[in-house]
Amino acid sequence: MAGDIYMEKNERPKLKLPKSRFEMTFDSITVIVFFLSIVSLVNSWIILPAEVPAHYNIEGEVDRWGSKWEILITPIVAALMWISMTVLEKYPHVYNYLNLRQDNVRVQYMNARLMLNVIKNIMVLFFAYISWNNIQVALKKSESLGGSFAFIFLGALFIPMIFFIIRSLKY
Repeated sequence: MAGDIYMEKNERPKLKLPKSRFEMTFDSITVIVFFLSIVSLVNSWIILPAEVPAHYNIEGEVDRWGSKWEILITPIVAALMWISMTVLEKYPHVYNYLNLRQDNVRVQYMNARLMLNVIKNIMVLFFAYISWNNIQVALKKSESLGGSFAFIFLGALFIPMIFFIIRSLKY
């Protein structure tokens, strides 16, 4: 049966799939939160000390301080990541799939794109939080990211990945 034959990369159709309401809403929320973190950075720039947090250890404690210009790295990386992953969302036919067939192309593309969207937005939200937290630590309003930050961050990334991979296998 044709539906049981796995598709090679060069055989994959290029489908125009509109973004779901969830994807558009999650993108919008992320852009707003990211913008607010930039506003916070701009508003705090003059009062930031010469040295700001540049790196945290696994416990969320600052283990390296750097120039206040280094605080710009986090939002720049977040913006570049969001833009590049948003572009990549438009090309689900180039992703790797375990069981892509003619009969499940549409649902697999949508699932994979949704996974990328969720991971993209989670990453940028965490980067926005780190940027805001760097300001708080630099201004001595906070001492660290918190001991559980690394585990929450990893869980927030891997739980959706596992969910979408299992979902892909079911399709």
